[in-house]
Amino acid sequence: MKKRIPRMAFPPAAMMVRLAMASWETIFHRTQAMARGTCSAAEYQKMVTEKMKASQQSAAALMRGFGGSAAMAPYLRAARANAQRLRRKK
Repeated sequence: MKKRIPRMAFPPAAMMVRLAMASWETIFHRTQAMARGTCSAAEYQKMVTEKMKASQQSAAALMRGFGGSAAMAPYLRAARANAQRLRRKK
């Protein structure tokens, strides 16, 4: 049986770059949808709830004593998931 190798966390600087790229892509897709008038009420709701959820997870990571990359991870996960989802919608 193969031993699972734990994934290494990215350094905070690399996470910031990945977060910026995924955020820009998400903002681009959502802005296009708004300009076309095709942005649904559910998408507007997701914009709010995803940030609230990421903030809660980030605060929990900081309260448990984890550092910067653990606090940034929820935002990165949400941004990357949104970028992939919106890319497929196109």
